[in-house]
Amino acid sequence: MNCKSGFLIFISITIVFSACTNGPKEQTLNDSSSNWALLNFVKVDSSNPVLVPGTNEFIDPISKKSIAWEAKDVFNPAIVVKNDSIFMLYRAQDKIGLPGGTSRIGLATSIDGLHFTKLSSPVFYPDNDSVKKYEWQGGAEDPRIVEDDQGIYYMTYTAYDGNLARLLVATSSDLHHWKKGGSVFAKAFNGKYLNLWSKSGAIVSKYERGKIIAAKLNGKYWMYWGDQNIWAATSTDLINWEPIEMKTNEKAPIPLKGQALNMPLLKIVVPTRDKMFDADLVESGPPAMLTNKGILLIYNSRSLKNIGDTSLPDGTYTAGQVLLDKNDPTQVIKRLDHYFMKPDKTYELTGQVNNVCFLEGLAYYQEKWFLYYGTADSKIAVAVRKK
Repeated sequence: MNCKSGFLIFISITIVFSACTNGPKEQTLNDSSSNWALLNFVKVDSSNPVLVPGTNEFIDPISKKSIAWEAKDVFNPAIVVKNDSIFMLYRAQDKIGLPGGTSRIGLATSIDGLHFTKLSSPVFYPDNDSVKKYEWQGGAEDPRIVEDDQGIYYMTYTAYDGNLARLLVATSSDLHHWKKGGSVFAKAFNGKYLNLWSKSGAIVSKYERGKIIAAKLNGKYWMYWGDQNIWAATSTDLINWEPIEMKTNEKAPIPLKGQALNMPLLKIVVPTRDKMFDADLVESGPPAMLTNKGILLIYNSRSLKNIGDTSLPDGTYTAGQVLLDKNDPTQVIKRLDHYFMKPDKTYELTGQVNNVCFLEGLAYYQEKWFLYYGTADSKIAVAVRKK
């Protein structure tokens, strides 16, 4: 999640992205049957939270100082199953610099999905490299990880420079050593999306034997992204992505602020919905799952009392699910008309940002589904669904 300090900037600069909270609020094919969704997760109260801030330090390569890099908060993890273990790559914040500190990505492992052992140093962080201008001083946030058919890992993550969030990508063969690939949109449409707000890239994947393997549909990889509405993008190499724009014969539901009449609009795939739990924003969760019924996307959402679900405290983050057409991944088939997880535990209700369950890591492990999420932007918890 958060980049909260940059959210207002997102509203002011989003020229070709959306109309923010004034965008389309469609009741898109709501569905109460739920027979296509991944439901019945139970929070593991006996172990939660499974990861909390720590005192580990490392020498920051930019400041050259020893930094307690996870002293403030840990949250929003990516999950990989490898060698019969769960690997968690999680966002961690220090207590210096910007109001939210600098974010880095740590690594923890578990043999039961509930008890984790951390590495003492982060495995991914801002450095004196080609993307420092995008990552410093806000850092690297909110990873999501898939692998290709050769076993190479691809991590989409948010780089935050203190003003603007950008969706970037990195690759690794071992989850410890990463090669940064820069902005996923740097080459698309002559770079016109490079310096506009983007984050939360969930690549469509096959969940097979614990692995999350990026899947091609009609010859291309697909990714859902965004944290206001949810948009889509395609790629041939998992590094360079092209956002899906509206066709010339398509019209925006309403004019977008600052939108030139002759400038294409991004195609909104999953919009917000008035008077519901996802009225204020929707944001991609774990890598999207290719199923025999379609593409299942778990997403995070925020509600405000004046436009959303009045039974929820103002600003509450809950989670929903949507099913998309694998023959046309921009088309919604079904969508839950209710959230399937909400904050109701002490560690979810109070923290850096109150009333937050933010789902980002999903794994099939030891014959069960494990769903990992950030709690109040402060800790990490897990819910489990038996097969």
